[in-house]
Amino acid sequence: MTQNPNEDLQAPPLTRKIRLGEIDQNADKTIQIAESERETIMALLDLRDLAGLSFVYRLRPGSGKRVLLTGRLEADVVQTCVVSLEPLPAHIDVPVKAEFWPPEKIAELQARAEDPVQASEIDWPEAIEGDAIDLGPLVYETLATSLDPYPKKAGVDFQWSDAKQDAETPKNSPFAVLKDLKDS
Repeated sequence: MTQNPNEDLQAPPLTRKIRLGEIDQNADKTIQIAESERETIMALLDLRDLAGLSFVYRLRPGSGKRVLLTGRLEADVVQTCVVSLEPLPAHIDVPVKAEFWPPEKIAELQARAEDPVQASEIDWPEAIEGDAIDLGPLVYETLATSLDPYPKKAGVDFQWSDAKQDAETPKNSPFAVLKDLKDS
């Protein structure tokens, strides 16, 4: 039985397709999310809460059938402190710039990327899919990469204590000697 390679791919948690013919380069647009999208994003990013997620953007055509995007993502999130496990609120406000390129231009870029001399100079674009671009994955990825990977509440420290281990450690063990050195 042959398995479809796309079967394992999960649908993106957020999609906002815009047809190239509908791009209004003279107006700012805003993406808001629905409650079901909010819940999905919260589960995927392990958030306690997600409020006020908005993405304000402007699109304009570029050379070579490219589309240029500038925007700003804002959200109020509540993560879990990695030390105390308490809720840790944060406000995210990040500028976003991206380019969308036709697939054939991305293929040319792929060929250039294989050249080690030019590989570090490449800022990878998003793909134009047919006659549309999808801003949803860009919004989700921007939010995900803007989160603190190890959120820690100010003033909270992790101190490990194993009372049973401390009671069982003989006074002449190497660990007891090291502990005495540390305490003095």
